[in-house]
Amino acid sequence: MGTASSGEWIAILLYFALVIGVGVYFFFRDRHQEGEKEYFLGGRSMGGWVAALSAGASDMSAWVLMGLPGSIYLYGIGKVWISVGLLIGTVCAWIFVAPRLRRYSIRANDSITIPQFLTNRFLSKNKGLQIISAIVFVVVYCIYSASSISACGTLFNTVTGMSAKTAMIIATAIILVYVFLGGFNAVCWTDFFQGMLMLGALLIAPIFAAFMLKGHGVSEMPAGYWNAFASWKDIVSGLGWGLGYFGQPHILVRFMGISSPQAIKKSRRIATVWVLISLTAAIMIGVSGRMFLGDGLLLNDGNQETIYISMVAKIFPVFIAGIFLSAILAAIMSTADSQLLVTASALTEDFYHNKIRPQATEKELMWVSRGCVMAVAIIAVLIATNQNSTILGLVSYAWGGFGSAFGPLVLCSLFWKRTNKQGAYAGILVGGIVDLVWA
Repeated sequence: MGTASSGEWIAILLYFALVIGVGVYFFFRDRHQEGEKEYFLGGRSMGGWVAALSAGASDMSAWVLMGLPGSIYLYGIGKVWISVGLLIGTVCAWIFVAPRLRRYSIRANDSITIPQFLTNRFLSKNKGLQIISAIVFVVVYCIYSASSISACGTLFNTVTGMSAKTAMIIATAIILVYVFLGGFNAVCWTDFFQGMLMLGALLIAPIFAAFMLKGHGVSEMPAGYWNAFASWKDIVSGLGWGLGYFGQPHILVRFMGISSPQAIKKSRRIATVWVLISLTAAIMIGVSGRMFLGDGLLLNDGNQETIYISMVAKIFPVFIAGIFLSAILAAIMSTADSQLLVTASALTEDFYHNKIRPQATEKELMWVSRGCVMAVAIIAVLIATNQNSTILGLVSYAWGGFGSAFGPLVLCSLFWKRTNKQGAYAGILVGGIVDLVWA
């Protein structure tokens, strides 16, 4: 580790070419259809497969290949409750939230962002709800995006010896290129390919590691490693991750962009299977990595999150290893691009258009949105280069922030007629503040 071979570089550069190519394709395909609805929601035209894998890939960021396996490698099977909670949350969100949110977002004056939907849902002429939501989006998404960018720095620093800061800047620049060019369609289609790549990498690496253990020998496992019920805190905290699913804007906006109710049913089945396989494979990576690598990653704090990188480098030829390392880039980019686009939509539509320039033209709003994408990306890079938290730690802060600020409100707005504007304000402010103070 430390100096990438030409084979690894070729695989990674081919991956970069793919995602930029998708952005260029949608730029030329949709150049005559530019508008907020097209750029931020793809004209509500996503099919079942793309919607499912895009939602899954934007949800399962680098933490599913680095953070979660690293936590299981370090602490044991007790951390699997995070996976259980997320699987339950995924299924419930697709069953209960997706159909209603798509239907009601159209009824609510064809809303294209979550803050806009909430404002229209409560028939509010005051845009305060959109502005408060936009502020929460910016704060939380800067932290969330920082986790993805930080993971990219860790990846390139571990594999190539490149400065982590340089790697963060390069990866962010590539994400900006295809988000700038293709908007929502480019993000969702790159997420589709990235989701397929992530699934293959998650499945193949632990299977090969298990086969190699026969000749390699199994490392001694620490006491209590296999006890999933050792801590009630791990169980409650892990299952609690599932509750956060109802408040993640980058996932909810996928529900709003699906082409039809029939496509939702197809997406639900695909997404459930994808998440189940991905989370199970992440657990397998953590366990097989501990058996295969022993205590070798425990020398430095946070080093356990390089477990997947270390396994791939030891098991596969260099070009194949490069493809699997690209899966980490896929996990990083599939989440970061979605977060940047949703943040830009909130700032542009919910703040700039409603508060500063109500008379702004479509072309002006498009350029403002691209400027917002760049601004949030820069802030996220600054956070990523000046923090000491683990990838999973950053994700947990952001996940909890959105889950507490928007999760209960989204559910109530869809299922409880008596939910009102005052309750919406209280839900966002109290949920967001409690999470911030708790963290």
